[in-house]
Amino acid sequence: MKSILIIGSGKFGRHLCRNLAELGNQIMLVDQVEENLEEMLPYVVSAKIGNCMNQTVLDSLGVDNYDICFVCIGSDFQSSLEITSLLKEMGARYVVSQASRDIQAKFLLRNGADDVIYPDRDIAEKIAVRYSANNVFDYIEVSEEFSIYEIPPLPEWVGKNLRQSDIRNRYHVLVLAMKKDGKTQLMPPADYIIRSDEHLMVIGKKDEIDELLAKMS
Repeated sequence: MKSILIIGSGKFGRHLCRNLAELGNQIMLVDQVEENLEEMLPYVVSAKIGNCMNQTVLDSLGVDNYDICFVCIGSDFQSSLEITSLLKEMGARYVVSQASRDIQAKFLLRNGADDVIYPDRDIAEKIAVRYSANNVFDYIEVSEEFSIYEIPPLPEWVGKNLRQSDIRNRYHVLVLAMKKDGKTQLMPPADYIIRSDEHLMVIGKKDEIDELLAKMS
């Protein structure tokens, strides 16, 4: 559990708040518009109406007490940039700021952001990968080189255990989990029998997973 400050309760800020709350984190949410905060009250420890461009407002939040500060102001880059800078000047431990373009990310990082996120771009990339391939049910980019894919088993794997199928050596991907009916078994043992009605969560390099997907088409 972490103590988290979220500045901005637009669409992304609200989604982030809900997901962080469901994971058990304690959240302080700040926005200039009272109506934006009302629906989020069940998810937060505290909420405050205020303009974080005003240093007095930030002073009242005690920003150095939070493990992470998120700046989720996608519609006003100038405000996002100034608030990011103020947070670091005031001792914020770790600041994550929202950007929509690479040039914005560059300025945010120069002005104190420890990390930058691209919600729209990241979602678009995930959707593009998922719907471009016939056998990808979900996709998570881990780094520029590695990604996690949710895929069906090859027919030749069905009825065999993970050791017999030798997926890692033959296809250079690692099986992280098995998924069926919304339930996930992490790190299945080598004697786990692969079934036709379940999905595999595998991690590997994109080009090597592409080779595997080609065998499914």
